[in-house]
Amino acid sequence: MDFTTQCIHGNKAEAVHSTGSISVPIFQTATFSHPGVGQSTGYDYSRVQNPTREHLERTLAALEMGIDALAFSTGMAALATLMELFSPGDHIIVSDDLYGGTHRLFSCISNKNGISFSLVNTSDSSLILSYIKPETKAIFIETPSNPLMQVTDIAAVSCITKQHKLLLIVDNTFLTPYFQKPLNLGADIVIHSGTKYLGGHNDTLAGFLVTSDPDLSGRLRYIYKTTGACLSPFDSWLLIRSIKTLAFRLEKQQQNAIQIARWLSSHRKITALHYAGLPSHPGYLVSIRQSTGFGAMISFETDNADTARQILERVSLIQYAESLGGVETLITYPMLQTHADVPENERETKGINDRLLRLSVGLEAADDLIFDLEHAMEDEL
Repeated sequence: MDFTTQCIHGNKAEAVHSTGSISVPIFQTATFSHPGVGQSTGYDYSRVQNPTREHLERTLAALEMGIDALAFSTGMAALATLMELFSPGDHIIVSDDLYGGTHRLFSCISNKNGISFSLVNTSDSSLILSYIKPETKAIFIETPSNPLMQVTDIAAVSCITKQHKLLLIVDNTFLTPYFQKPLNLGADIVIHSGTKYLGGHNDTLAGFLVTSDPDLSGRLRYIYKTTGACLSPFDSWLLIRSIKTLAFRLEKQQQNAIQIARWLSSHRKITALHYAGLPSHPGYLVSIRQSTGFGAMISFETDNADTARQILERVSLIQYAESLGGVETLITYPMLQTHADVPENERETKGINDRLLRLSVGLEAADDLIFDLEHAMEDEL
């Protein structure tokens, strides 16, 4: 079945569609009655499972080519649950360019709980081997990474994890299963902030874990029902509705992003541009090999901090806000927003400085977005 068809129709479970409703019903209930002693309808308590959330999870599992997906209240809730797979003394290798919230969880919460981390530039997979220890249990990568859009070769890292019996975890938030399917490339677990492209409208929070391994599915389901950060029925319904247009949104957003990236690359006030869809990007060939698209996330460095702040204060169509992946174009100042909790010396070393801006390209006309950026960068009279 074509991806776009799967997005629209998802999993038409009999329990959900027995009424003939075209739209999946919102089962806004906390609990379910039992037909008799020792009997169940298959649903007992919404923390464990709910028919609306189940439809969403089966849909995403199919899109990611997995056997199970778990829907969480936020992306960070999904990540926190994932970390419960590990024990004190375990070691994890992670991409050194990570979403700031992920960095904060690892450095402030997981580290406190006895888990150690090595930050590695995973876009160069040859660097990984020297960081593997006897206590290493997993490699965690973002690709493309946030905010510098580094691309990691998933299949190459998978060869390393299989050789050393490690888990490979891939954050697929930026590309979604429409453009990239990490499980097919050897990943064991895929993580999403569903708030972003899967939700796509800046109106709800969600997170996902997806796996193709039955044992991992069982372990994650046990943690899930125990810790309880499940997605609500109504938010599940919003995600079901949004995923119906996922493919169409991403195609248009990518078209816009390519046009804007090309324009930015020749602007006199832009000194560095990070977008995997340009042949000049160091991860361009890897992207072509492992993905069917480049997405719509761009980061760029201005000539000085004053220009960066001027853009943020003068854009009008583009909105200065955190988050990404929605139909509205958003611009973010990573240094003060998404990566504010990363120590300054680490930010500066990576290039997350007072000149770096991140652009999440939406569905507006590309020419209107370019006009807005051009006006924002004009020299003041």
